[in-house]
Amino acid sequence: MGPGTAVRWRRRVSRWRRTVLAALICGAVVLPLSGAARPEIPAPAPAALAAPTAGTLEEVYAANRANAAVASRMAAAHGDRHRAAANRSMADPSRRLLAFDGRGAGLATEVLGDLAHADRVAVLVPGSDTSIDTYGRFRAAALALHRRLAAQAPEGTLPQSRLRSSGGTPTAVVAWLGYETPGTISTTVATTGRADRAAPKLRALVDTLRGITGPATRFALLCHSYGSVVCALAADGLDVADIALVGSPGTGADSAADLRTSARVWAARGADDWVRHVPHLSADLFGSTVGFGTDPLSPDFGARVFAAGDGGHSDYFRSGSVSLTNLARIALGETTEVTHD
Repeated sequence: MGPGTAVRWRRRVSRWRRTVLAALICGAVVLPLSGAARPEIPAPAPAALAAPTAGTLEEVYAANRANAAVASRMAAAHGDRHRAAANRSMADPSRRLLAFDGRGAGLATEVLGDLAHADRVAVLVPGSDTSIDTYGRFRAAALALHRRLAAQAPEGTLPQSRLRSSGGTPTAVVAWLGYETPGTISTTVATTGRADRAAPKLRALVDTLRGITGPATRFALLCHSYGSVVCALAADGLDVADIALVGSPGTGADSAADLRTSARVWAARGADDWVRHVPHLSADLFGSTVGFGTDPLSPDFGARVFAAGDGGHSDYFRSGSVSLTNLARIALGETTEVTHD
C-alpha cells in the first residue's frame, strides 16, 4: 500500500467512524429507551430558608443536614436502602450543605472549606449520571481538589485576618449538584435541554456565593463533560474569573468569544478520554438541537488548552494527576504556572 493509498484509507475510516458516531448520537435523541422508570423515592420538600449570608451559613448547613436526615428515614421506610444510606451520609454533622433536595434523583450543593472567608472559590459542575445515588464519586473529586488547593495555595497578599494559619490563600470548593443531569445512555445527553434549565440555576448560585464572600473573591467554574454545556450557557456576563472545560463534548457555541464572558476560558482532554471520539456536529432534528458543535480544544474555538495527562473521562480530579494540578492552578489564579501539551 503506497503513501497516497494509506492516507485515503485513513480518511475513509475517519469518515466512517464519524458517520457511525453521529448516527448513535441522533439515535439517543430519536429512539426512546426501553425499561420502566425508577419508582419515585419519598422525601420532604427542601428546607425553607432565606438567602444565606456569611453570618447564617452554619444555620443553613444545619437545616439542610436535618432535611437530609428526614429524607434518609423516609427512603428507609420506602425500602430503598441505598438512597437511605446516601441521604444519611449527607446528614453527617461534618457536612456543609448549602442546599439539599432528596426528591427524585436528588440535588445537593456542598461546601468544602471556609466559604465565608475564602479568597479563591472553585465551583465544580458535574456531567451525566450524577445524582444523590452516585454523589460519592462527585464528592471524591471535590475533596481531591480541595486538598490540592490547600497544598498549592501560595503565600497571600491579603490582610493577616484572611490568611490561613499556614500563611496561604484561603480557599473553598463548592460541589454543585444543582440540576438534574442526563444519563450517559439516554434521550437527553446529546441535546442542551437539561443544560438550558440548569444554566439559570448556576447563575443564581454564583450570585448567592458572591453575596456570602464579597466582591474581592475570585471564582472559577470547573466543568466536567455535560457540565461544560451548562457552564457555557450560563457564562454570558457571569461574575467569574475562569471557566475550565474538561472532557467536554462541545459547548453548543462555535467559539469562546460566543460565550460572551470576560472570564478566561480553558479546555483540556485526557489522552484516554472516550469523549474524543464524539463527533463535533450540531444539527436541528425533530425540534431538538442534536450535538454540541465545535471542539473546545480546536484552534477555531479559541480556548486556552492545557495539559490533562493520559487519564480517561473520569480521571480529571484524580489525586496526583496533571489535570488536577492544572485545575488547581487555574482556580488559584496561577495562570502562568498552568502547563500545556
